[in-house]
Amino acid sequence: MSISSSVGKGGKNIKDDVKVIQASLNLMKNGNFKLKDKIAINGKAGSDTIAAIQLFQSNVLGMKVPDGLIGANGKSIQALRASIQKGLNADSFTAIMVSGSKTTLQMYLPLFLSQLPQYQVSTPLRMAHFLAQLGHESLSLTYPEELASGEAYEGRQDLGNTKAGDGRRFKGRGFIQLTGRNNYEAYSNDACLNLMQNGNETLISKYPYALDVSLWFWKRQNLNKRADMDDLNGITKRVNGGYNGLPDRGEYLERAKFFLI
Repeated sequence: MSISSSVGKGGKNIKDDVKVIQASLNLMKNGNFKLKDKIAINGKAGSDTIAAIQLFQSNVLGMKVPDGLIGANGKSIQALRASIQKGLNADSFTAIMVSGSKTTLQMYLPLFLSQLPQYQVSTPLRMAHFLAQLGHESLSLTYPEELASGEAYEGRQDLGNTKAGDGRRFKGRGFIQLTGRNNYEAYSNDACLNLMQNGNETLISKYPYALDVSLWFWKRQNLNKRADMDDLNGITKRVNGGYNGLPDRGEYLERAKFFLI
């Protein structure tokens, strides 16, 4: 489900859910519905959000007594989904990447829009799966480098960590958390970056490489094919090596599908 519980007057109003509804109301394309001012996507179900829900219920759904409440299931959320402008934009990006900072999302959105097509992440379903994995791995682009030290990767032959200190040096970086000497070296060669020089490893945790390395990994693992199959489990296995965080990845995916498909 795109939202987990009710939003609006008397609703549970979980922050992530409220952001989805706020963005949706901003993106309404029904001629009978027009907001005077766009709603701030802040996760707070204030009077402006409730008033917009009531306007939607009255002018689009034809409710004689709008209650200002949208449930997780039912005609209101279905009609809202069918009435919004689909695509990746400032509103939908904010609602999909619910934990991201406004500054980071604003900085990266133009890069997403220009870079995704270059890696054939160009259909709504491919975009939804890509955003879902990045959203979970980086907490909505908050962490372009894993918080752990990387010591756990020390001596991992399967990652190419054959030298002392490789675990820490080549820990997960980029929004998809590229890990290990082998992967760093392969991306370094393809991107013509000197990542293997000591001290340069952190480049892929910075703009614009945090996104580019994620797209490179996506292409290298042929994940567009799995996205076309709507295979969340298969993609997660390739990205994570297991199924850690699968429910959260699924929640990101449902939000992305709501706005893109």
